[in-house]
Amino acid sequence: MRFDLIIVGGGLAGTALAVALRRSRLNIALIQRAVPTKAPGWDARIYAYNPASVAFLQELGVWERLDPGRLAPVERMEVHGDGGGRIDFSATEAGLEALAWIGESDHLLLELWQSLTRQHNVTVFAPAAPAACTHHDDGVEILLEDGRKLAATLVVGADGRDSWVRHAFGIEAKSRDYGQQAIVANFRVERPHQQCAWQWFRNDGIVAWLPLPGERISLVWSTREDTAARLMALPDAAFCHEVAGVGGELLGRLTLETPRADFSLRFMRVASVLAGRGVLVGDAAHAIHPLTGHGINLGFQDVRTLAALLAEAPAWQDIGERMFLRRYERARAEEPFMLQYATDGLARLFACRNPLAGVLRNAGMALAAQTPGLTRCLTRYAASGPF
Repeated sequence: MRFDLIIVGGGLAGTALAVALRRSRLNIALIQRAVPTKAPGWDARIYAYNPASVAFLQELGVWERLDPGRLAPVERMEVHGDGGGRIDFSATEAGLEALAWIGESDHLLLELWQSLTRQHNVTVFAPAAPAACTHHDDGVEILLEDGRKLAATLVVGADGRDSWVRHAFGIEAKSRDYGQQAIVANFRVERPHQQCAWQWFRNDGIVAWLPLPGERISLVWSTREDTAARLMALPDAAFCHEVAGVGGELLGRLTLETPRADFSLRFMRVASVLAGRGVLVGDAAHAIHPLTGHGINLGFQDVRTLAALLAEAPAWQDIGERMFLRRYERARAEEPFMLQYATDGLARLFACRNPLAGVLRNAGMALAAQTPGLTRCLTRYAASGPF
């Protein structure tokens, strides 16, 4: 079967790319290991969609179809250091409708997949997985595990931080394990969160509470592996009590709404997002610490940039040509680099137990808090990317 474009990975980034190309002339194949399904109750996989991502999803015609009762705007955020430092961020002061919108992964993913069913130019292979890749001068052939063969001019790897495409195309990646786990869960709370998000930098890690619709919050607790193992082993009541204690019980008693889950954290950056007739987007190209919530937002901007380039290509253009794809690589060089290393620097700074480092980081937070113009600039950058 012959296509112009094969997308490997049907998560948020890969599916969004296919939807973004709905009006293009391209014939697209999407390979995904499993068809997504709705999680029972609330999905513990929560993302903070910044205004730039929301604008992109509006362009796709997806955002307005989401149930607003499953999304919560973040109107303000408090960030607390481990030695008295504090910075407050306000959407109103930055001239934004919201700092971000908090929503479940499956809520958005299922709507994107619904959009795929209405597209004439996408063939979905799911459940399916790639097994081998053969490179030619004028194209690529992918052999699926079930024996089917797909050929295309270009292959896009949207298959996460352990990307099969990245390995198949020999793209070198620089990776470093943080020695940390991120614990996620959703809770019901006693007191209203008033659309506020909180983040605490502590001796035992970084804790974030994100508002969910109604009397609910989502937790992301990034911590050392031994601490994570202890937290995961606690009985539910003890775990809820410990999470509530992080914030001084400001939202009252917490009750688990979803089971706990944990995943390992690592820094990963590729030498290049291009190799042969392959290109990477999202977590396949850059794994980032979750403390700033930028992972999926970087992925959506990768997709937005690549889709615009492919959609505008004239009919005679070889979309797998390296010189053509270099335009995507150059356009997406700065933002991931800056955010990855800034986030990595923050994670390492707050993980450092040196007393001098503690004084410096909290003094820096206090200085930023006393400089409203700087705080507004940081807020707008985090919300919408480069000025």
